Amino acid sequence: MSILYKFTNLILYGNFWIALGSLSLLWQTTLIYQQEIYLDPLTGFVFAGTLFLYALHRIVGISKSHAYFQLERYTVITQYKSHIQIYAGVGAIVATGCFFLLNRSTQLSIIIPGLLSLGYVLPILGNKKRLRDLNDIKIFLVALVWAWITVLLPALAYDLAPTKGIMLSFIERFLFIFAITLPFDIRDLKVDEQSAVRTLPAKWGVNRTKQISIGMLMVALGINLYCWQAFYYSIPIMAALSITYLTTMVLIKKTTPERSDYFYTGLMDGTMVLSGFLVGIVVYLFQ
Repeated sequence: MSILYKFTNLILYGNFWIALGSLSLLWQTTLIYQQEIYLDPLTGFVFAGTLFLYALHRIVGISKSHAYFQLERYTVITQYKSHIQIYAGVGAIVATGCFFLLNRSTQLSIIIPGLLSLGYVLPILGNKKRLRDLNDIKIFLVALVWAWITVLLPALAYDLAPTKGIMLSFIERFLFIFAITLPFDIRDLKVDEQSAVRTLPAKWGVNRTKQISIGMLMVALGINLYCWQAFYYSIPIMAALSITYLTTMVLIKKTTPERSDYFYTGLMDGTMVLSGFLVGIVVYLFQ
């Protein structure tokens, strides 16, 4: 097993990649509205909190999916289980410490998305079900929580303006996350079938689901163009986001249930990192 292969698995399945994605989108919001990024308790909370929640999600997930241990990602996750448990513990400690360094209004605004996130990964419902095990609801929860944490939370913490621009960014972010989450439902068709979860791909098929996902991105692209025309976004920022959405559409067209998990966990989740990276580049170069 090569060092590169081990390192890739560590970054992806240790949940550092998805945590970087959350931080990237958080910084994207502050770059758009304040042309700067922050290294403060909020960024620490978002990164460490994401690391904790996704590590916990993987730990709970493998305990409920024994029939699919032969799948690539479950094999790797099982191999790294002890590592993931350590990362979950470290993430929980760091996120808790950062939480208590935030101001009271920011702390209060975290409660709802925090409870939804925990309910998504922990079996708090009857028959040991999680919120993600409820038909149709999981994708809306994912999009809502991510948009809340990466747009509304920094808007409150950093007193970002304008209000209308922030709300449009929230809707745009919700649509983007919704669009990149749908392909994971295509990947998880068999696993969700085992859990008796009827997702959109199970109801409407893979092709229809991909059309919905691309449609969401087209609406997000329309909001992006409107924000540029309304002077909430500059031309470089509008261009950076447009490139992200168009690139994501290409990936979605290539989505199939048979794709390697690296396609999903690496490339599809990587669109979040790409988005923040491109916005950061154009802000640095042109603003």
